[in-house]
Amino acid sequence: MLFSMSAFAAKTYQVTGPIVELSDSRIIVQKGSDRWEIERNPNTKVTGDLKVGQKVTIEYTMAADTVEIKSDSKKK
Repeated sequence: MLFSMSAFAAKTYQVTGPIVELSDSRIIVQKGSDRWEIERNPNTKVTGDLKVGQKVTIEYTMAADTVEIKSDSKKK
């Protein structure tokens, strides 16, 4: 059975706002009253020089690191 790679590609999301904190491992942006902390790594593509206060758009994906099964609380 053949599947296209796009069928397995993770859905991408984006957040836009000013950078409030910045390090080699994360970027924190303010979106409304919420602070969004996004992890970054050496493979993160960045155009230009990032600085606190700059408005940026970050594209990201969500992936599970662990999944823990909880027992069903309903008694049968």
